[in-house]
Amino acid sequence: MADRTVSISSAGKTFSVTGWKIGWVCAAEPLTTAVRTVKQFLTYVNGAPFQPAVAQALDRADDLVPPLLARLRDGRDRLSAGLAEVGFEVFPTAGTYFVTADVAPLGETDAADVCRRLPHEVGVVAIPASAFYADPTTAPTLVRFAFCKRPEVLDEAVRRLRALARP
Repeated sequence: MADRTVSISSAGKTFSVTGWKIGWVCAAEPLTTAVRTVKQFLTYVNGAPFQPAVAQALDRADDLVPPLLARLRDGRDRLSAGLAEVGFEVFPTAGTYFVTADVAPLGETDAADVCRRLPHEVGVVAIPASAFYADPTTAPTLVRFAFCKRPEVLDEAVRRLRALARP
């Protein structure tokens, strides 16, 4: 499948520098030619000042990525454990910055409503999973929390979310 596989990645995902929008494509030459052609007509240049930094990071990936992975794994595990302690059903996650949790065990039936209330009631933001589906009735009680935060921010979020716990 090498002749028809296109692998796409970015500094945002590889090095946790969201917003930099510097990426790369690995593929057989005819496919990369097609990608470059499309790119040329979509944008002229993107994030040029970041490109040398990303090139250096790619040269040092073996040193930079393991500590980043450890930090993200800790954040995921910390937030997942805290959400479970509050009473959410937490789903296993890998390869993302997000934990998906079910609000139904907290007696809630509408994740979108919960997500609208959370910032006002406890100062924490979540996104209803239904926002990512064409049919808004899909996953009606699932929410998504980001764990790519400092440990103290995650701990504070869990502390605030304890207000939702059922007695």
